[in-house]
Amino acid sequence: MLSCCGAYVVLFAFLSVAAPAQNPEPQQSAARGSTTAADYNDAAYRKFDQTLSFLRERNARQYAIDPAKGVDEASHVSIGGIEQWVTIRGEDRSNPVLLFLHGGPGDVTNPWSFAMFAPWEAYFTVVQWDQRGAGRTLNKSGPSVAPTMTLDRMTQDGIELTEYLCKHLGKRKVILVAHSFGTLLGLRMIRERPDLFFAYVGTGQVADETQNYTAAYEALLKKARAAGNQQALDELKRIGPPPYANGEGYGVQRKWANRFEGADRFLYGTLGLALVAPGYSVRDLNDSIDGQILSGERLVPQTRSETMKELGLKFAIPMFFFEGTEDFTTPTELARKYLEAIQAPRKEFAPISGGHFAVFMNSDQFLRELVAHVLPLAGGH
Repeated sequence: MLSCCGAYVVLFAFLSVAAPAQNPEPQQSAARGSTTAADYNDAAYRKFDQTLSFLRERNARQYAIDPAKGVDEASHVSIGGIEQWVTIRGEDRSNPVLLFLHGGPGDVTNPWSFAMFAPWEAYFTVVQWDQRGAGRTLNKSGPSVAPTMTLDRMTQDGIELTEYLCKHLGKRKVILVAHSFGTLLGLRMIRERPDLFFAYVGTGQVADETQNYTAAYEALLKKARAAGNQQALDELKRIGPPPYANGEGYGVQRKWANRFEGADRFLYGTLGLALVAPGYSVRDLNDSIDGQILSGERLVPQTRSETMKELGLKFAIPMFFFEGTEDFTTPTELARKYLEAIQAPRKEFAPISGGHFAVFMNSDQFLRELVAHVLPLAGGH
């Protein structure tokens, strides 16, 4: 598995090459026939791109799936009237299918999660999906898809995808794992079609959008006091509790949530991983950013009033919340309270070391919990 350090080295190299190009030295200062700053940057980028190509090819070999026994597919699939990007990877076709719903909204995981999910592929056939308006799905459809980006339409997309997977892979049901914004879609999917799923696993679980920022603010204050971080205390007290009249207050909360969770290091590291992912390129980073902007504009306003009751309090399948122990984005204790209020045939709360991105930052522990608690439910899949 690639280390985070390796990812940061790649990202630093990219920034070191790209930054000078933003402010090149004046062309007239170079002597006739000499190498200009633009020439140097162009040559440096070409060399850097060759290094990235080498690393992508090496990773393709390192993370290759044996086609005799496993499955490795990546293609656009017709879902909801448009072509949507779906990847399917697993070392053994007989393993149960695990469908992962990314968060954001629009924050596709396909371009950078290959190293983190590789160990999962020994136990599950892992499916990732660039949702409507995101990643390679957006690249294919274009922004004209925006009016169709509703929670209802995307829930139906998820159900159609699950039906396709069952038929395509010869399975009765799948395991659904959802992160952050993906939990909003996941809960809707299992409420509408519980017959398609063995179990639901939420992480970075949305519990009540009307209480989320208030609960996060109190949790951040408590953490800042415990850590003796006076700067955090001063900034949080200055903005006070939400709601806020503008984006500054939410920005301060996000700053300290990411800082305390260690998410800043992780998020920048994903850029490095995306640059060396097999089959991906800088274009995918641009598609990801475009998708997050479009998805935020279209989908965030649709989620602001979701309470526990509206998310659902009664489910017909086993429910698991695998939560970061210190999640200041979708607060851990709020998720715990939500699970306590849920009625289901079985429900369990499993703490994972980390914060909002524990599923990625501590993916090995997350996998152990999946194998211990969820995998046995997929017998006869």
